[in-house]
Amino acid sequence: MTTLLSEFAREHGVRYFLISFTDLFGVQRSKLVPTQAIDAMAVNGAGFAGFAAWLDMTPADPDILAIPDRDSLIQLPWQPDVAWMAADLVMSGQPVEQTPRWVLKQMVSKAAALGYRVKTGVECEYFLLSADGEQISDGRDRASKPCYDQQALMRRFDVISEICDAMLKLGWGAYQNDHEDANGQFEMNWTYADALVTADRHAFFKYMVKAIAEKHGLRATFMPKPFLHLTGNGCHTHLSVWDAAGNTNLFDDPTGKLGLSPLAYQFIGGVLHSAAALCAFTNPTVNSYKRINAPVTTSGATWSPNSISYSGNNRTHSIRIPEPGRFEFRLADGAANPYLLPAALIASGLDGMEHQRDPGDRQDNNAYTDLLPTGTLKRLPANLLDALRCLEADTILTPILGSALVSAYIKLKHQEWNEYSTHISPWELEATLDC
Repeated sequence: MTTLLSEFAREHGVRYFLISFTDLFGVQRSKLVPTQAIDAMAVNGAGFAGFAAWLDMTPADPDILAIPDRDSLIQLPWQPDVAWMAADLVMSGQPVEQTPRWVLKQMVSKAAALGYRVKTGVECEYFLLSADGEQISDGRDRASKPCYDQQALMRRFDVISEICDAMLKLGWGAYQNDHEDANGQFEMNWTYADALVTADRHAFFKYMVKAIAEKHGLRATFMPKPFLHLTGNGCHTHLSVWDAAGNTNLFDDPTGKLGLSPLAYQFIGGVLHSAAALCAFTNPTVNSYKRINAPVTTSGATWSPNSISYSGNNRTHSIRIPEPGRFEFRLADGAANPYLLPAALIASGLDGMEHQRDPGDRQDNNAYTDLLPTGTLKRLPANLLDALRCLEADTILTPILGSALVSAYIKLKHQEWNEYSTHISPWELEATLDC
């Protein structure tokens, strides 16, 4: 018999539970529930007004109820009297079909019905800034090539080690931390897992990094491109498909090119086929396209792709095959929704496997310096509006992900673009004031 959450709380010293869901814009919404009320909330759900979050609802809609998933429970290592749980949303007894976590669960179920188990891992890059967010927090971190800088890494040891210790305590299999390619930028890696498990951990990781940074008087950001002259924040995603039991990697083929099976290349073919529409989910903000189409940074490279292509162990393309049995999707950035990112990848990959899509020739050139003839490769969308239009025109992702999600997402993202378009930037004033 499953232990009641109140009993878990008494045994582990938990006083409060955060019942959390992630909306369409990747914002985490929560209610803080005292232990005395948690058992009823676990059954009935915590009530929210859906219009108050980015879910494409109105004030006239009934309450949404967030039903916590016990399997996602995490006791906060830095604040152990609080526990966090990811929740699924229902309204009037039915799932809220545009909810990112629900959509991912549907994609996992579609894969399972075909005998597949999808496993993912993510590399979440972030900046540590001053408390006001105006500049990087370490004034001595000024090297032109700061990647893996030992001194800069260790000057932030207190923050980095506390986050890593937390992941170790939670059993995530954290295995390395490094200073990344931009001044003030860091990355922390933990072991891959089933797609939903990784997505829940991804969502919690973003919260944890920000909370621990604030504890140390700093501010953390996963913003795709906070500084024009520095490398942006990517969210590189590693993916493999296994058998239903999760014991055999179906992407692994010692006889295949670069150690990948035909099934893996079909999956990659599906991702590349839908890449332009995928950008609406994997690069979901106006700022995202400052990272993709960025000029050369101080370090000498942006480390982000600019075309729809795949390669071997080459970091200049959208997809990298670093070793047998998996691929790395390098297009996504730090603003990507932890649930919609893998959901969209799985959707496009399932399409690729179903239709045996050919990814075409592997490109092994340095995409930053050794440009291929014009027209050889398709380009990525130039901005969020282009990406949204690609998603609107796409005939593959909407049927798989569901029209409830795609229509709500496109509607809200067009509102975001329109709001952005009403602002007059300093560049506009400087360039056209004297017209």
